[in-house]
Amino acid sequence: PTAAVMDKLHVIVDEKVFAVDKALLVENSEYFRALFESGMRECKQDRIQIQGLPVMGFCIMLKVLGGERPILNCDELLMAIECAAFLQVKSLTKHLIHLINSDNCIVMYQAAATYGLLDLFHTSALYIRDIYSDLRDDLDYLSQDLLDCIESLVPNTLVAVGTHSPTLAFLKDFSRSVCYLDEEENTWKTLTTLPDSASTSLAGITVLDNKVYIVGGVHGISKEVLELSFCFDAESNTWSQFSSPHQLRYNLTLTGQEGHLYAIGGEYAKRLLTSVEKYNVSSSTWSIVSHLPRPAAGAACTQAMGRIFICLWQPIDTTDIYEYETSKDEWVPIATLKRSQSYGHCMVGHRDNLYVMRNGPSDDFLRCNIDCFNLTTLQWTALYGQYVNSKGALFTAIVKGDVVFTINRALTLIYSIEENKWKPRKELAGFPRGGSVHTFLLRLP
Repeated sequence: PTAAVMDKLHVIVDEKVFAVDKALLVENSEYFRALFESGMRECKQDRIQIQGLPVMGFCIMLKVLGGERPILNCDELLMAIECAAFLQVKSLTKHLIHLINSDNCIVMYQAAATYGLLDLFHTSALYIRDIYSDLRDDLDYLSQDLLDCIESLVPNTLVAVGTHSPTLAFLKDFSRSVCYLDEEENTWKTLTTLPDSASTSLAGITVLDNKVYIVGGVHGISKEVLELSFCFDAESNTWSQFSSPHQLRYNLTLTGQEGHLYAIGGEYAKRLLTSVEKYNVSSSTWSIVSHLPRPAAGAACTQAMGRIFICLWQPIDTTDIYEYETSKDEWVPIATLKRSQSYGHCMVGHRDNLYVMRNGPSDDFLRCNIDCFNLTTLQWTALYGQYVNSKGALFTAIVKGDVVFTINRALTLIYSIEENKWKPRKELAGFPRGGSVHTFLLRLP
């Protein structure tokens, strides 16, 4: 027999036979790895029977190992969770985490508790905590200890910082304040103050593992780039410094995922950049990764389903969406939107949808159109109506659960995300600073 045939393993699940690449199972499943390293009789056989595992769960696992990202209903989720726990498949658990939403979070939470999937258990508990008031009627089904676990967690809070550039004259300026919205008291309160030498002007700002990272930024009329980066730890309420990317840059896009920051594009010396750098938080090192397909500064970026997406403009009237595939270090074209005199200025992710806010037509920024791209069907739809964008409020959009926060000086407007529109849900106090604003979510102790 050929090596390819020898490498095939026949796995019998509930009388159904699957011919699977043995190396794929050993690489991705702790169960199969332990089996084949044990020296037991089974590890020399080319047929293995697994008792008591649902066929559907095994099928879903094979799809995920093959690179698919299936959307699952509640019954399929339960079978996938059982399979992920029994066969100890981290990539399947990660996919399940990316599927958590308001429709399935309680089912996920209970099942993860039953089968001992700790990462899924913790992430779904945090998600439930964030939308606790919306789920109140459904939480009656949970046991008291599961409820207590959720209530012991800290929910995400909306945090914002205005544009600040460090100059001696303005060190006591209010623009250095990082503020959070106390929704119960309907007021913005000071969380912390930017370090003396930090700048948010044309900086990249993101949150990773409940820490705020600021990279780049400029000071002075000549836009001198800051050579230091800054990190705020919400747990300890402390600031620290870390090194800047190899290529200094401002007006960059910064995003974070799984222990890494990505500094994407930007400008230096009035020149647009294509370069992208990755920062490993644990080793405190920057490295060069794949360049953007074309130069870009201040590009709209978001994450959905655990994937990183960015909007690029060019040629004229075109907004291209690319995905950065972290495992392959590749920029992959996902979708294109062509609209006259209109470009994607902000993008947010919710479930398997990307929402792109664009000006238009002409240079009108007072009202915006929002287009939705679905990652599963690969179809565009336009949201019903136009959306007020006074003082760029829509460009501050950030998603928490099934709502979107947008802020300007006049008010914080919260929308409910519905099937074909964003519906205004609640108005709260406006952010007490003028100019452009960075928004993010933090769990404040």
